Amino acid sequence: MERSIPELVSQLTLEEKAGLCSGADFWHTKAVERLGIPAMMVSDGPHGLRTQDMSQDDQNVSIQAVCFPAGCAAAASFDPDLLRREGAAIGHEAQAVGVGVVLGPAVNIKRSPLCGRNFEYYSEDPCLAGELAAGFIDGVQSQGVGTSIKHFAANSQEYRRMSCSSDMTEQTLREIYLPAFETAVKKAHPWTVMCSYNRINGVYASENRRLLTDILRDEWGFDGFVMSDWGAVADRVKGVAAGLELEMPSSGGVNDAKIVQAVRDGTLSEETLDKAVTRILNIVFRSVDQAASPRPALDLEADHRLAAELAKQCAVLLQNRGALPLRRGSDVVYIGAFAETPRYQGGGSSHINVVRADGALEAARKHGRRVRYVEGFPADRDQRDEAEFLRAVEAASTADAAVIFAGLPDSFESEGYDRTHMHLPESQNNLIARVAAVQKNTIVVLHTGSPVECPWADDVASVLCMYLGGEGVGEAADALLWGDANPCGRLPETWPIRLEDTPCYLDYPGNGRSANYREGIYVGYRWYDSRRMPVRWPFGHGLSYTGFVYREAELSAPSFSDGGSVKVRVSIRNVGTMRGREVVQLYVSDCTGTVGRPAKELRRFCKIDLEPGEEKQVEFTLNARDLSHYEEELGDWYAASGHYKVLLGHSSRDIHATLDLQFTTDRHLPFHLEENTTIGDLMADSRTAPIVAKLVERFGNSLTGGNGGGENAAISNEMMEQMIAAMPLRGIVNFGGPDAADMMTGLMQALRAALGEDAKS
Repeated sequence: MERSIPELVSQLTLEEKAGLCSGADFWHTKAVERLGIPAMMVSDGPHGLRTQDMSQDDQNVSIQAVCFPAGCAAAASFDPDLLRREGAAIGHEAQAVGVGVVLGPAVNIKRSPLCGRNFEYYSEDPCLAGELAAGFIDGVQSQGVGTSIKHFAANSQEYRRMSCSSDMTEQTLREIYLPAFETAVKKAHPWTVMCSYNRINGVYASENRRLLTDILRDEWGFDGFVMSDWGAVADRVKGVAAGLELEMPSSGGVNDAKIVQAVRDGTLSEETLDKAVTRILNIVFRSVDQAASPRPALDLEADHRLAAELAKQCAVLLQNRGALPLRRGSDVVYIGAFAETPRYQGGGSSHINVVRADGALEAARKHGRRVRYVEGFPADRDQRDEAEFLRAVEAASTADAAVIFAGLPDSFESEGYDRTHMHLPESQNNLIARVAAVQKNTIVVLHTGSPVECPWADDVASVLCMYLGGEGVGEAADALLWGDANPCGRLPETWPIRLEDTPCYLDYPGNGRSANYREGIYVGYRWYDSRRMPVRWPFGHGLSYTGFVYREAELSAPSFSDGGSVKVRVSIRNVGTMRGREVVQLYVSDCTGTVGRPAKELRRFCKIDLEPGEEKQVEFTLNARDLSHYEEELGDWYAASGHYKVLLGHSSRDIHATLDLQFTTDRHLPFHLEENTTIGDLMADSRTAPIVAKLVERFGNSLTGGNGGGENAAISNEMMEQMIAAMPLRGIVNFGGPDAADMMTGLMQALRAALGEDAKS
């Protein structure tokens, strides 16, 4: 339909403009009927629609929809194409019920395993989270439905989330908490972005111009509108000025009136308001133009089958000492109420009203497995019944294998609050230990939205993590346990041995006013791997029923420079007897001597499907950004010249090939030149090293009396080198001789000339 948005805006009254910048109710934007401006409906939906049933007055009553694998599970697929399929299915359901924008994906970084909303989020790693988010957005928007990527930004806890300030360095923000959003915005172009509740370094996200305009729009090129999380607006006028276009839900006209007054008294320009309204209307009419007519029919049964198929590819086989897959005809006992009523989704705004969710026990019976069942412990609470425990132990002792379905009850993790520990219910830990003592083929199936401590891990044969796998999790678990499907998930987060090992253990969640991100960029595997700390299971880990070999890893060139790129190739062969999928992970290690770099960082990944004996070559392309860190002095990304390593492997701790790479750049960091600048810093810079080389020789003679640093000398060569490197230029006065003052003057002039514009006093 032909329409002119600027012309429509010019016909709106000031009050109508202000009104369009807030919701009509909990789930709709406002309409202006006299100008033909329709309302648009939004719906929660990171892993399925939670759309209000409009026949009910209660906004928390939602229509029936399919629950797909939650973010924690979907991320374990390491497969953007899987997220694209999930997104497309959700987008199709949204079209069928008239939803214009799906509120997802949720891509906040998993700073701590305690965050109550981690089940919605993808990963501790921004590269993985960004690529998966882009896939999901592409899928939803391929159906003519928009997305709202959330929560922008640094929203990594539920404790006082509506007021707490996430305090961190610019480098930490840029390297860890923003890149997932950046990747998704640049690659997939979400229609909208949802700002978070929290403050960032003291400024609310909802009124943070630097975040919402300078970075999101000016740097990344975002062209949709920004909406608030529900109730996230602190100062509405400041929000409009900063780049927050839509407040959700309705404030009942209170904040609309503040906008009107601000325009009238000159504290907010009408031009700024017009820009906000234009951005909102662009998306509202895009939704209208792309709405299917007639609406497609809902096929929840087909989507249920898809959910089960996807769940099979999201499960992670954490440990296997030969107990899996189960052999057909084996006498197996299932223990734990999760076998019958699995936990497949989290609590809060993403909770979906499903038609059905089958458990693994029902699936086993449907497929004719030889399975007995003992409840052992309930699914909804930590309760120990000794008689039930004895039944479970007795059944396990006489079976060929025992499968214990364990996990966190709904009350242990949910939106709105954080966990205070990483424990499973004590009743579960106790029964697992007792069963393992009598049954060597004890298998634990975990239903959890985030890592848990597993004190029994060394005593059981196998561990299969289903995460929160959506409503098809029972069918998926059955197929994986009995070998009808091959596990191919990988951990999107490190599973630590204990909570005390986590990077932010001493600071999480803060004092309520602020959360100090003192661990900086050392989040997840960046922390554990840099410290070579033992973990239960590392980032990227996941086993298979087949095996893979990495061969012929190579670079297209041994070096490249700024503006260029290099290709990385490796061949992967399935050397087992079962079809399987391998996730090839590429990490980069900075070996240039740059201070404060992690041991390795994920930069690329690829999931490939291989038949037995089949081999495929995987190719990645790396550029300067992939070698870079955010340099605060430059206010930009920077990679130092020098040596880097390209690591190819199965997880962050299982590297199969290492390639050496050289990088060169003409860019230099600002150099702070003064009398306290050390000789070592000058020797480390190629521009100044030749100038100070003779000075170093002269100092060496002065310190040793001209006798050098021989084996029996009081000052060894190593000691002398360290002393000279640490000496500030002002040391010339003490060791430079009678012409020291003139020497100092000439030296400073020569150094400034060599450094040019990069010299700073």
